Amino acid sequence: MRITARELFDQLEQRLGLRWIGGQRGAGRVLESVDHLARRPALAGYLNTIHANKVQIIGSEELDYLDALEPSQRSKLLMRIVSDTPLALVVTKDREAADDLREAANRTDTPLWVSSHRGHELLTYFQYHLARALAPRRTLHGVFMEVHSIGVLITGESGLGKSELALELISRGHRLVADDAPEFNRIAPDMLDGSCPEMLQDLLEVRGIGILNIRQMYGDTAVKRNKYLRLIVHLERQEPGRDEDAFDRLHGTFGTQRLLDVDIPRITLPVAAGRNLAVLAEAAVRAHLLKSKGFDAAQAFIDRQAHQMRHTTP
Repeated sequence: MRITARELFDQLEQRLGLRWIGGQRGAGRVLESVDHLARRPALAGYLNTIHANKVQIIGSEELDYLDALEPSQRSKLLMRIVSDTPLALVVTKDREAADDLREAANRTDTPLWVSSHRGHELLTYFQYHLARALAPRRTLHGVFMEVHSIGVLITGESGLGKSELALELISRGHRLVADDAPEFNRIAPDMLDGSCPEMLQDLLEVRGIGILNIRQMYGDTAVKRNKYLRLIVHLERQEPGRDEDAFDRLHGTFGTQRLLDVDIPRITLPVAAGRNLAVLAEAAVRAHLLKSKGFDAAQAFIDRQAHQMRHTTP
């Protein structure tokens, strides 16, 4: 993943009150995915001339420090700052950028921005925004939903009824995040955030009906912008005559699926005529929530049976 200075400015201009005052020709500067960055430099941070940050925040203390330097020292330091080719320099609290700072930015095509916000606010927003924009990303085939307040990805081969299941869950009060091509970002070592491509937002395709706008049909509460992925519900066709022992009738078919180096719990639901998949999916989510809290119904049954055998054996 990558982001340019122009893209970053456009995405945060209104939120952070940014103004572009120098180095406009550096709009095409590129910041690559965090996978290609070492621990240093950081994505964003206060002015650092030893381990230069990719977005250098210049607060009041940094400006006062520069003002206190001798002209020759100041000139050398400014050149050192821009020679590290940061994605951008950001001056905080609408402070006036000195002429030599503007000249250095223009001479080296280093984007120079001014914000009305304080330094710690800028640091928080830049770090969060860049981490998400550059996080490892993958698109999967399936329907991503919020079911019982957790993110659930419904997968399976085409024609098994993923969209019909999603529509039934929506009618039961659950929420749609993305249909067909949800995008997942790894925003933490063990956390994936799923969202919908802009082109597909609010839309669900159902065979025989076509494209449905879920927001227009069911209201704003029926859709959600993004959600952390906590469970995968995989639909699998149950062929006639298939040995039922292929599915563990005591424990269910629970496992994990590795996605972006994160192991996601997964349950497989056999699809057959007469099965209410919406009820089964809700039950699978509830069972997962109970397991995450330490309760396993199958193990509780085994323990109960063992206890009964111990007390009935002569």
